[in-house]
Amino acid sequence: MSLPERLVPLLDQFDFARKRLADRMAGPVMDSGNGTDVEVGPMTDAEYLWEPGPGCWSVRRHADGPGARATLLVGAGEWGRDTTPPPHPAPPPFTTIAWRLNHLSEMLALRADHTNGSRSLTRDDFPVSGDAAAALAAFDAAADAWREALLSVDDKALDTVGHCTYPHGSDAENPFLEIVWWVNQELLHHGAEIALLRDLHRLLP
Repeated sequence: MSLPERLVPLLDQFDFARKRLADRMAGPVMDSGNGTDVEVGPMTDAEYLWEPGPGCWSVRRHADGPGARATLLVGAGEWGRDTTPPPHPAPPPFTTIAWRLNHLSEMLALRADHTNGSRSLTRDDFPVSGDAAAALAAFDAAADAWREALLSVDDKALDTVGHCTYPHGSDAENPFLEIVWWVNQELLHHGAEIALLRDLHRLLP
């Protein structure tokens, strides 16, 4: 099946943003933005779990319970991610790299499953990573799954409202093409947040 022409620029954007973020987190080099390679070391557990201020949301062991202003931990395995049922606290808590990266990976994996998989995975099925190396591997696997889901669609699917049955977004109200665009925006803005937090962590005394 040939790729729908409308999907090509969005898939290119996804691939670009994914590589920029993966390189920024794992190294050994990243593109500075002008084609120059800049050395960058792999993200450490200290960076991954760093809470820049009080009351951050992060990932925590289920045995320890949720953090401040959170009421539960979602995710499978030993670790979970801070959250509350809607509505979320206002103003929203500041979130760590660990929270943001797990949120991003979960979204990619679940949306992939709800596009061309079992259409049944929930947040409680997604393993939350308690260390940087596991989180990077989970992000890579989730991004692969989402990309495969995109390669499975045709023009009709792009125009279909509810083609993806992901339950935590606007998938039931919007054509799938708009969901593809939105996932790219999630990747771009969370990727920028993660990169900035790595830069700020370098300034710690």
